[in-house]
Amino acid sequence: MTFWYLLGYSLSKTLAKTFFNYRVIGAENIIEEGPCIIAANHCSYLDPPLVGVACKRAIHYLARKSLLDVPILGPILPELNVIPVDQKNADRSALMGAIRVVKNGGAVLIFPEGTRSTDGGRQPAQPGIGMIVAKTGAPVVPVRISGSFEAFPRGASWPRLAPVRISVGPAVYFEGSEAEERGLYQKTSDRIMDAIAEGAGDC
Repeated sequence: MTFWYLLGYSLSKTLAKTFFNYRVIGAENIIEEGPCIIAANHCSYLDPPLVGVACKRAIHYLARKSLLDVPILGPILPELNVIPVDQKNADRSALMGAIRVVKNGGAVLIFPEGTRSTDGGRQPAQPGIGMIVAKTGAPVVPVRISGSFEAFPRGASWPRLAPVRISVGPAVYFEGSEAEERGLYQKTSDRIMDAIAEGAGDC
């Protein structure tokens, strides 16, 4: 971990436990070494750090490219393992960046839905994560986040106190033939969303 990543990790974990009664269920399912894809539902800006502090290893994140222009925060984001995404264009470079991380033995967090939920409910998966699975063959660790929508929903200007639970399910492995064809990217993504919904039990 870089200095900034370790600082952010420590601060996020402290704040999560202090203000959100943060708890991780199924932590033994997290793959702490070697290539993997961490897939989670997405309801809040809080989701990336909440998933990140559930892992002992440093992981990589996809984030809006525009955040790199934010004063003070922007220059630090690369030190936090952020892979920039240009949402206005079909940003294949971000997916390729995620693929490189995984092929080099790292872990990357992906939100298959692509954007935050407006009501806290489940959204359809996008095919991007299916492509990453197909190109890397890496196992997928499904993570269900509960409570982040209540803590900091889309449109809110400030977080509020609410319990947050992270439920980590068993890793999902795909046979090469299951994901390698372009037409199966969506099917793979849908299967991952089903695994996220199952999680590791009740939160």
